[in-house]
Amino acid sequence: MKALKSIALLLFVLVGLLYAVAFWYLRNPSMGIGSSVQIKHRADASRLKTHVEFLSGIVPNRSYQNADSMFRAERYISDYLTSLGYKVSLQEVYEDKTVYHNVIVRLGAETGPLVVIGAHYDVAEEDNPGADDNASGVAGLLELARLLKENEPELKSPVELVAYTLEEPPYFATFGMGSVYHADQIKERGEEVKLMLSLEMIGYYSDEWFSQKFPIPLLYALYPWRGNFISLVASPSERKEVRMVKDSFSSIEGLKTYSINAPTILPGIDYSDHRSYWEHEWPAIMVSDTAFYRNLEYHKPGDTAGRLDFEKMKLVVEALYTTVVNVP
Repeated sequence: MKALKSIALLLFVLVGLLYAVAFWYLRNPSMGIGSSVQIKHRADASRLKTHVEFLSGIVPNRSYQNADSMFRAERYISDYLTSLGYKVSLQEVYEDKTVYHNVIVRLGAETGPLVVIGAHYDVAEEDNPGADDNASGVAGLLELARLLKENEPELKSPVELVAYTLEEPPYFATFGMGSVYHADQIKERGEEVKLMLSLEMIGYYSDEWFSQKFPIPLLYALYPWRGNFISLVASPSERKEVRMVKDSFSSIEGLKTYSINAPTILPGIDYSDHRSYWEHEWPAIMVSDTAFYRNLEYHKPGDTAGRLDFEKMKLVVEALYTTVVNVP
């Protein structure tokens, strides 16, 4: 009996150690809350809604198969950034005998490693409005651009805000991705990237139990089962950068933030434009509501603006603003 108790105790200790190691490795806990930033001009939920409704309302949808719709989305993004006073540049992305464009603005310091924040504006599937995927990310990018223009913070690094074309299949994970073109262009210019943030679906949240799904059982023991948080997703190489970003996000009251640093063998870790910057060994993080692990209308006709939480999106934008200002 004594031997059995000893074995049970040993197993209990081993399970506890394994849990602690998994928690430390995957959750990558930070030591506190980052520096808060004064935001005089705040993010606006109604503006976010307007952007999402316009982009998701384009018919036919903004798929690569509907070039005119892609160009309409591109013009909307470009015109809005121009209206804010930015100088907009269009980077040609030539695929399948069609010229698409990344829409880019640059601000901040004149020299130094870049901070890149991007979101793709195309959609997958013919009958998908793409409100969460990824009009929400583009709306967040546009609202971030407005905050940076109106608040005029002193940025320590040069910053590029990029709306990418061609993230979705059949271009995903190929050299035809708009973000691949952008990352390659930076490399060709002889510049380096300090931090890249990919805004990949930031609009869907739920307080219902079991609304959050995970690819492996272990993660159910490490993360909440309610899908009411924003996630920071990265490889094991970005542990320092994830803690830095998470500290800035944690300074935003009302925004729950969780992170994961995991290898790409875990499905979903590299499912966005951040992967294009990993190819150059630059630190890149996906900011996401976890996509199909939460939003059951992913790539379906039900991915509409009415399902999104624009108040929560507003907090994500302010967290992004705080991050950009805090980047050393």
